[in-house]
Amino acid sequence: MDLLLCRASTLTWSQSISPCLHSSAKPFSRCEAKKFRVFCTSDHTQKASQMTVSVTGATGFIGRRLVQRLQADNHQVRVLTRSRSKAELIFPGKKTRFFPGVMIAEEPQWRDCIQGSTAVVNLAGTPIGTRWSSEIKKEIKESRIRVTSKVVDLINESPEGVRPSVLVSATAVGYYGTSETEVFDESSPSGNDYLAEVCREWEGTALKVNKDVRLALTRIGIVLGKDGGALAKMIPLFMMFAGGPLGSGQQWFSWIHLDDLVNLIYEALSNPSYRGVINGTAPNPVRLAEMCDHLGNVLGRPSWLPVPEFALKAVLGEGAFVVLEGQRVVPARAKELGFPFKYRYVKDALKAIMS
Repeated sequence: MDLLLCRASTLTWSQSISPCLHSSAKPFSRCEAKKFRVFCTSDHTQKASQMTVSVTGATGFIGRRLVQRLQADNHQVRVLTRSRSKAELIFPGKKTRFFPGVMIAEEPQWRDCIQGSTAVVNLAGTPIGTRWSSEIKKEIKESRIRVTSKVVDLINESPEGVRPSVLVSATAVGYYGTSETEVFDESSPSGNDYLAEVCREWEGTALKVNKDVRLALTRIGIVLGKDGGALAKMIPLFMMFAGGPLGSGQQWFSWIHLDDLVNLIYEALSNPSYRGVINGTAPNPVRLAEMCDHLGNVLGRPSWLPVPEFALKAVLGEGAFVVLEGQRVVPARAKELGFPFKYRYVKDALKAIMS
């Protein structure tokens, strides 16, 4: 999932389209499925410190980095996907169809993988950075509810001895609605617009998980990283000397560096203190105009050319309010837990990303 439900995102004037990934994938034979089942559920022989983590949305911007982090620390990863061919292009394997520590599973195999997992991370959902129609709005909501509901059901149906003990489920700062003056933390009420409604239902579905399973709901802000997310849409404009804030530039930009977000999710997998709602944002949100100034300075490009509101509405329709309005969200819970943010200021984050 390359863009989560937050407001002050940064899109180009044109619709963002990810390249289609196609490859021929031979369906599981009965024999292969049997081998797969044994592989997924045999984690009882692993060392106590080693986790087996099932991940939805693993092929997205956040999921790819999380899988890399887990694999680097020698944890076993189950990539739960609806498209084996897409997942195999991102996590390429040889004859075994997986590279060390990573197994790719389509929906019929999700049950066996989840039952063999220490924890589940749920990141799946249709991106929101497109022109909205009634069909797109329906899919934005249903994609999140559908996958979360399936994951929760599979966890709840797992026998006690093989049930995952942790669920880290993504949600988004869109939960809070928008404001130019309020400061939102985990105790703040939900907003009353469409994206707030989506987030409430998304979180409500995750809350149906078995009460013996520790649940961490991560309300994610705008994720900054080099190879995707908001910056992938902003940098080309700046390089063409056409970068600048969207609309007034006064909307709040509640951001987080990709590495900090992945580390936050990683910590939530193993630290029992991480439960309930945790905002996945950096400690120092900025207004979008300031963000663009810093990005222009890092790139050595001007940031004076704003994208006017009418142009965004012409391209994105109703979806334009996602980028024209924002919210100031602070990570109160993560700070209470002593989470060590590596990038507390957007200037430092941008310098690290572009270096």
